[in-house]
Amino acid sequence: MSISTASHTAASTTTLSQRVVAAIGASLLGVLLVYFAGFSHIEAVHNAAHDTRHSAAFPCH
Repeated sequence: MSISTASHTAASTTTLSQRVVAAIGASLLGVLLVYFAGFSHIEAVHNAAHDTRHSAAFPCH
C-alpha cells in the first residue's frame, strides 16, 4: 500500500495589504468582544464569563 502526496503549488493570491486589513479587523473584533463581555450589564453574559475574567485579572465590578 502506497500513499501518494500531491504537492501544493497554487500561489497565494492575497496581498500583504489584504492580510494586514484582515488582521486589523480580527483584532478589533476580538477587542470588542472582550470589552462587551467584560463590561456587560446583561447578567447572563456577566455570569458566563465571570470566573474567566477574574482569573485573567480583568475587573468587572
